[in-house]
Amino acid sequence: MSKMKSLRALAFIVPAFALPAFADLLISAPTVADTPITFKSVSVTLPESDRMFPGPGADPINNNCLACHSAGMVLNQPAMTHDAWQAEVNKMINSYKAPVAAEDVAGIVDYLVKTKGLN
Repeated sequence: MSKMKSLRALAFIVPAFALPAFADLLISAPTVADTPITFKSVSVTLPESDRMFPGPGADPINNNCLACHSAGMVLNQPAMTHDAWQAEVNKMINSYKAPVAAEDVAGIVDYLVKTKGLN
């Protein structure tokens, strides 16, 4: 918005006696182009967990899923059917591009059904 349009817009909001003060502010205010943008690096410390999926048959899920998920987060999910777990694993692979080894998919689903499955 140009400075003149800003002044006209203020005329409806600001009382007439205050317009000269607001006009001075608008005219002398720096524009976006006058102020350089500075980017700063930020580091984020994520929580660490050495917890792994327990029990027999856990190798496929430990080898593939712990890169993005903690065991605790997965094991606190509601129990689901085999088809629902299969859909979740497929979603991770197809939608989120999880680098899951094709030969481990069945083992991951089997483990999830065994530990968090509905009959």
